[in-house]
Amino acid sequence: MKRILVTGGLGFIGSHTVVELQNEGFEVVIVDDLSNTTLKVLESITEITGTRPTFHQIDLRIKNDVKTLFKTLKVDGIIHFSAFKAVGESIQNPLDYYENNIGSLVYILQEMRDRNLDNFIFSSSCTVYGQADELPITENAPVKKAESTYGNTKQIGEEIIQETCKAHQLNAIALRYFNPIGAHESVKIGELPIGVPQNLIPFVTQTAAGIRKELSVFGDDYPTIDGTAVRDYIHVVDLAKAHIAALKRLINKTNKQNFEFFNVGSGKGSSVLEVIKAFEKASGQPLNYKIVGRREGDITSAYANTTKANKELNWKTEKSLDEGLASAWKWQQRQ
Repeated sequence: MKRILVTGGLGFIGSHTVVELQNEGFEVVIVDDLSNTTLKVLESITEITGTRPTFHQIDLRIKNDVKTLFKTLKVDGIIHFSAFKAVGESIQNPLDYYENNIGSLVYILQEMRDRNLDNFIFSSSCTVYGQADELPITENAPVKKAESTYGNTKQIGEEIIQETCKAHQLNAIALRYFNPIGAHESVKIGELPIGVPQNLIPFVTQTAAGIRKELSVFGDDYPTIDGTAVRDYIHVVDLAKAHIAALKRLINKTNKQNFEFFNVGSGKGSSVLEVIKAFEKASGQPLNYKIVGRREGDITSAYANTTKANKELNWKTEKSLDEGLASAWKWQQRQ
């Protein structure tokens, strides 16, 4: 049985990926600092899969703690989710984002180098493309100057990994996510941010549930179908399965280069107002929203061309936007 370390494994995407890993027969070790999740997620993963993953509460910004972890840990691969991830917050607190997102990455790669560990999957982002010149976005699109500190940490992260792969024969894949939504079909795990949500869908569901007074739509003057920003929304279970496909590619040595990157999205763009209407239809709940000014760091439109991932990873999405929104609403109601 292959043992996989999952950093940030109790987070939204991490927890769903842990479930898929265990369903595929992998042994999982989770590291999380619980800064944006709770131990209840560990219990939920155990309920869903029937297997309790090993868990270590560690802040990966503390180098000595990372060293101590790896002294006794032998793994066949690492999936690195741990990162701060809010665009607006990153612009307000850039140093925190660089310390957390870059520091923890470097410390893990140093341990991999020193202990001859291989097979690294990086949680990257479509923000590396900035406002792409052509849509849908392919992997051939240039990486542009980041619009936010968060986006910049993902760009720098990819550069660090690529240089490490070249110098130390590490094999790695960066998955450039678009916008994950939804919840597991069991409704035992989903997206539950601590504090005010930074992503659209939790804010939508919390507004529908009456937790939030209203939903702010940032800008209606973009050059899009209805003036609101367009994004690519992918069901989190589909995204989790992309990690399994990427991991198997590395373990089976079918990767064509020692650093590869893939777009992981639905391939379809939806505007904020389209998402609101789709949610109202899927949930039967009217949404109280208002148009406000644009948000710093936001781009106009981004959606993926996933041809490369479909072909090379033998992966494709299976769930629709409506399914993602319906499951997100069921998850919110369960709370």
